Amino acid sequence: MLTCKRIIFSILALLLISGAARAENPVRVVTSFSVLGDMIRNIGGNRVDVTVLVGPDGDVHAYEPTPAAARSVSEAGLVIVNGLGLEGWVDRLIKASGYKGEVAVASTGIKPRKMEDREKNGEIVTDPHAWQDLDNGRVYIDNIAEALAAADAAGATAYKAQAQAYTAKLAELNVWVKAQFAAIPEQKRRMITSHDAFGYLGGAYGIEILSPMGLSTESEPSARIVKDLIRQIREEKITAVFIENISDPRMIQQISRESGVTIGGELYSDALSKPEGPAPTYIDMFNNNVSKIVAAMKKSL
Repeated sequence: MLTCKRIIFSILALLLISGAARAENPVRVVTSFSVLGDMIRNIGGNRVDVTVLVGPDGDVHAYEPTPAAARSVSEAGLVIVNGLGLEGWVDRLIKASGYKGEVAVASTGIKPRKMEDREKNGEIVTDPHAWQDLDNGRVYIDNIAEALAAADAAGATAYKAQAQAYTAKLAELNVWVKAQFAAIPEQKRRMITSHDAFGYLGGAYGIEILSPMGLSTESEPSARIVKDLIRQIREEKITAVFIENISDPRMIQQISRESGVTIGGELYSDALSKPEGPAPTYIDMFNNNVSKIVAAMKKSL
């Protein structure tokens, strides 16, 4: 009996030592932007050390890789990106860094949304902002958990459990989001934002999304597009007009002045807020955005 107890205690001690060693040597994960960074931390816990290249309130479209970013990638055990063309700079960065490891694409398996880019003469392009649909967010979680398990087989069980717990939270949040928009008549579900970042949100929850800019914040809207938006706001009495945390607010401020509609607040599209802000996590981002959008839409009822 004593021998069995000694064996059990020895096994437990080895497990504790192994766990402590793993906490001291987490998987070094580099990811492109803050939304992915939050997802990875939720799934990886203390088994991962996450470096986010484009941090809170940062614009992933306009990002220019730095030597420090290349160094971080070169030292990574895993790189995770969004894909769908969001990070136009990432291949160049990986090549410059000399990184030879795995590059996981979080959006793998998601049906991409196609749309006309007005700033490219109606060219059909892929919308990369797939995380704006919570069902897609759950696909991201599965892909991230799988990539982490491949990089750290000893943590596979932990990653799976944490991914399942996080997915349950997203499913619960999705029920609330659907109920919020269901309370708004379909013909009143219209909103204006700085750039075309909310197309997946619109598709998932029955919202018509309008914006002066295209998919990238670096595009410049024509005077005709802005004029048409102002006319549409007036004619259709659209009350949901928003600035974004990553975009220059002056265009939306101009539209607000000329249409006579008050800006409904700031939405978080391609980046989370800083920790002290209203959207420091993916879940907080949805709570913030949906609450503000619904409140603005109710003004038109």
